[in-house]
Amino acid sequence: MRKFDTKVQELKYKVLREVARLAFEDRLLENVTDIPKTIVPGKNPTMRCCIYKERAIVSERVKMAMGGDKSNSNIVEVIDIACDECPVGGYEVSDACRGCIAHRCEENCRRGAIVFDANQKAHIDKSKCVECGKCASVCPYGAIMNHKRPCERACSVKAIHMSEEKTAQIDNEKCIGCGACVYQCPFGAIMDKSFLLDVVKLIKESRGGEAYKLYAVVAPSISSQFTYAKLGQVISGIKQLGFFHVVEAALGADMVAWDEAKELTEKGFLTSSCCPAFVQFIRSQFPELSDKISSNLSPLATIAKYIKETTPGAKIVFIGPCTAKKAEVQQERVRPYVDAVITFEELQALFDSRDVDITALPEDVLDNASYYGRIFARSGGLTDAVTEALREQGDTDFVFKPIACDGIDACKKALLRASKGVLDANFIEGMACMGGCIGGAGCLTHGEKDKNEVDKYGMEAYEKKITDAISVLK
Repeated sequence: MRKFDTKVQELKYKVLREVARLAFEDRLLENVTDIPKTIVPGKNPTMRCCIYKERAIVSERVKMAMGGDKSNSNIVEVIDIACDECPVGGYEVSDACRGCIAHRCEENCRRGAIVFDANQKAHIDKSKCVECGKCASVCPYGAIMNHKRPCERACSVKAIHMSEEKTAQIDNEKCIGCGACVYQCPFGAIMDKSFLLDVVKLIKESRGGEAYKLYAVVAPSISSQFTYAKLGQVISGIKQLGFFHVVEAALGADMVAWDEAKELTEKGFLTSSCCPAFVQFIRSQFPELSDKISSNLSPLATIAKYIKETTPGAKIVFIGPCTAKKAEVQQERVRPYVDAVITFEELQALFDSRDVDITALPEDVLDNASYYGRIFARSGGLTDAVTEALREQGDTDFVFKPIACDGIDACKKALLRASKGVLDANFIEGMACMGGCIGGAGCLTHGEKDKNEVDKYGMEAYEKKITDAISVLK
């Protein structure tokens, strides 16, 4: 029964599970130092040079599982002691260089950084190289390789650089919290802070709804996760943990699609507000377009706001694939509506910390949203939803010209053209993660099959229009 894509995710989960288990039992503080020995038993190392380093790194993971560095506002942090095995050479010439006479690498280097030895083999003068990659792109042998670290390669906003000690450092001014570096780091040296202890506290204090009603708002991408069980069993498992009710964030997506369609026709040009990493990217890299961001809250915040306004005293936990959501709920306009955020990885840890075997549970149902709200989970879903909302609103005169951007690189290209006034579109759907939310760093699985599962899940509500979904809220 495979639950995770990588061993790094599994290690992270084990720490989260033990922290949650001890917290539920009110034994965390006196036993927190024992967790490394639980995770890394025995005397022989299995991942690092020695058992002592393994346990020291697990100790740092425990700190992240308990909320991380409170003085650091970023939800993504580097575990320095775990970051020490990646090459940092940048572009280098390998032994595959044949010393050819074409010298395309030299001709295409505008900085004069390519030099040749007595055998006519190329070398790169690091004092002149600016890492543009032109030499690598023209080498007929593919002999010039880029040894950039996986975290740097994953970060499209260039928020990661190397410290003097050769460990990764995150520029908080540039970081958008997407978590791409978290998922791509092969040593798990970059992690998102966990607020699992806040959720444990909420569950314990709610006492099954006696003190207050604890709602779980689940992202539509949950339909592609927990592949070893049925979705209805996952919903039952969430309730068994102590949640009063489970609501689809996709219902909030229906509400947002409806309102964004109206706002678009009023303003004439709009960028979506659903992905917090995309919104942060605009604010930090394209501030001149900030006024074009939809004024709507995200689907999570929209449905959470509705629940809190209609259920006095309710508490809300969001469960999804997104690390950037952990930053979003700290924003002043969102903080009043969402009490905590956890990822699917952390939900799995919660299940197992309470010995909840979801495969043995009966199936519950989610029946809140329309097809269009549910497909927000994958790239292009929001565009389809706004198209439908415009149709249902009867606005036949407005010419809708959307562009769906899959990943930050695609977002960057569209925003650059928009900033120069040459974008042939009036609506930008921006998704920071490749594939959309199904590519989020907090997912248990990543892949094309996840898109198919989201579409399948959406089709279960295909007969329901957006107006049908949101009519129950009026």
